[in-house]
Amino acid sequence: MGLVNTQVKDRVGFITLNRPEKRNAFSDMLINSLHHAFSIMLEDTQVKVVILQAEGDVFCAGADLGYLQKLQKYSYEENLKDSNKLKEVLHFIYTFQKPVIAKVQGHAIAGGCGLATVCDFVIASSNSKFGYSEVKIGFIPALVLVFLLRKIGEGRANQLLLLGNLIDAQEAYRIGLINQVVEQNDLDETVNNLAHELITKNSAISMKLTKEMIKSVPHMDLSIALNYAAKMNATARSTEDCKKGIAGFLNKETLNWSD
Repeated sequence: MGLVNTQVKDRVGFITLNRPEKRNAFSDMLINSLHHAFSIMLEDTQVKVVILQAEGDVFCAGADLGYLQKLQKYSYEENLKDSNKLKEVLHFIYTFQKPVIAKVQGHAIAGGCGLATVCDFVIASSNSKFGYSEVKIGFIPALVLVFLLRKIGEGRANQLLLLGNLIDAQEAYRIGLINQVVEQNDLDETVNNLAHELITKNSAISMKLTKEMIKSVPHMDLSIALNYAAKMNATARSTEDCKKGIAGFLNKETLNWSD
């Protein structure tokens, strides 16, 4: 078993952080393994939805303090190279062509909170805690800040990033950081049901194109965004999934997209 394990079952790709003795904290090897795991899921045509989860009682505690201490001995160029590796994996997950669901139990802190933030859906147990505590140890949440601002806006990001305090799952839901809060005993079932719904009720191509637009449109000029949307509209009309979907609708058929 590695630092990050993968499994595919019923068109769901499971990516599991497997460093519970370190609260699934980031290390250079874990970051590399995480990128590799998502690459595998992207290439696997049987995978339609990915669930990102973790072993143990904590989803992810951010960077391992031993890892941070080691980085203090690096030159600027070495630190930039290392930082770019985390940047690449966060961006890869954020722009991933298939829906990604984060299943969060326990704490998601600093980079661990950022890891959840870049996923499309975040389902958390009621005992979960979220936060960006970097300012409390003289560090900054530089990379995750970029994604957080897109997700919850400047005002709420100020409170999380500058205070550095943890918030509970209900507060995280209230500010739009996560999508749903459930009891710990219901977490697996809720996440699996969401994955099943995405697999059986939605077109893979439609979700891929919609995800691409969600990530691209917000910072475009209005006219550029509308031109882009018109092109995406035209592209979607020509796909086999669109033809299948319209035919099914006209024939009053209940479509199952799991094939």
